[in-house]
Amino acid sequence: MTPIEGAGLVALLAVVLYAIFGGADFGGGVWDLLATGPRAREQREAITHAIGPVWEANHVWLIFAVVVLFTCFPIAFADLSVGLFPPLTIALVGIVLRGAAFVFRNYATDEARLSTTLTVVFGVSSLIAPFFLGDAAGSLASGRYAWLSPFALSIGLFGVVLCAQVAAVFLLSEVPSGAVHDDFRRRTIRVTLALWLAGLIPATIALVSEPRLLAAFERPYVLAIVSVAMLAGILVMILAARGANNLTRFAVGLETIAILAAWFAAQAPDIVPGRYTYMDAASPASTIVAFLIAVACGAVFLIPSLVLLFAIFKRPIPAPPPH
Repeated sequence: MTPIEGAGLVALLAVVLYAIFGGADFGGGVWDLLATGPRAREQREAITHAIGPVWEANHVWLIFAVVVLFTCFPIAFADLSVGLFPPLTIALVGIVLRGAAFVFRNYATDEARLSTTLTVVFGVSSLIAPFFLGDAAGSLASGRYAWLSPFALSIGLFGVVLCAQVAAVFLLSEVPSGAVHDDFRRRTIRVTLALWLAGLIPATIALVSEPRLLAAFERPYVLAIVSVAMLAGILVMILAARGANNLTRFAVGLETIAILAAWFAAQAPDIVPGRYTYMDAASPASTIVAFLIAVACGAVFLIPSLVLLFAIFKRPIPAPPPH
């Protein structure tokens, strides 16, 4: 494996980790906005308990992805920063509003009107951030930076539904039993079906207006990765229905990895389709090697710290004692 290929795999890893962990946070905000019925309050409390201790730590993967890009592929970083400035800026505004509203809401419990307003801001911004991150990905994949094109907007919708699916699956383990658990189990199955429908929209648009991208996805190895994603989606529904919460998490993680791997594989060897290949945009080999060494050394400290964080705070909500 060359240093450039290693840097590309590190970039994919960063995007995957942010899609899973950051996506679960975004999806939690989506379900917070959609909480309804007599258990709406309990649903929001479960989401707050799940997100609260770790939501800031999950954004480390977004920062890491940006660092990989501007260190190892600076030419592509400059091009993306200009071409995708509008959707990425809107996504960043959504991330900031979301974090502020989430924190302030927890201190506004005595002010019902303010708490309700912050809940709406938290939920809406949880839609905005993944939508425009997905839109940016779709715009990049098209090779035209057409972030208002139907294809890019459809990928934005797909990103929101994917985050909602990941969050619903993760919440199954956060609430191991009871009526709220059953709510999220049903939502897991329904949102997985919705993800398939959301995936048909960009596929249909690509048939009409994105022949280059469609041809890239017709490569045998890309089709194989897409098939893995579809099979993982089926597993998510089966395992959720059977109550296998930990295996359901594994399946949704596999599905997310396969979706993003298919995107990277379809673009390869281009990092910016039609503009730059990984080779064209790469830093000098010595820079990339030094960066990979730094990543390996940093992982020695980062990974155990994150494991400890999750081990301490990510525990199931205990069942309430009987009256």
